[in-house]
Amino acid sequence: MTERCAWCGTEPIYVDYHDQEWGVPEYAPRSLWEKLVLDGFQAGLSWITILRKRDSFREVFEDFDPERVARWDQNNVENALKNPGIIRHRGKIESTVRGARLFLDIESKQGFTPYLWSFVGGAPVQNDFASMAEVPASTAESTAMSKTLKKQGFNFCGPVICYAFMQAVGMVNDHMTSCYRHAEVKALSVQSQ
Repeated sequence: MTERCAWCGTEPIYVDYHDQEWGVPEYAPRSLWEKLVLDGFQAGLSWITILRKRDSFREVFEDFDPERVARWDQNNVENALKNPGIIRHRGKIESTVRGARLFLDIESKQGFTPYLWSFVGGAPVQNDFASMAEVPASTAESTAMSKTLKKQGFNFCGPVICYAFMQAVGMVNDHMTSCYRHAEVKALSVQSQ
């Protein structure tokens, strides 16, 4: 039997996420923005809740096309609030619209990918944690990211959310050393540099 990080349990959608996505270095700006938005929606909820609703989120937010979401008006927000397929939280939906506009501004000036990856020096941090108890909830880097994002105008991006984001998009490799994905993700990180 293949050993995995304990947090993913045995539910297929969670196992697939762990095995295919979590910790893999992501550099596509739109994918990074989508993940940042979804991590913000997760605040106060479990990640599996977001995974189960991810297709609906993609549909509602026009496949996370920032140019389209940036043009949303109050009617779009109200329509999103009526959709039971997503987390219907006005503040988080409005934050997504604002975030799309901020994304476009950052993308035009310096690029969203280099902007976010700068918090880890442009390369994945390789951790070697043997147990979940060793994994921090936040780090100096995630705190710096949070402060900078908030200063730009983003919401729902505290240090803990930013660290979860950094783990998910491969800015840090937090697969347990006993997990079969630890070495695979480490190898992907080397290839991507």
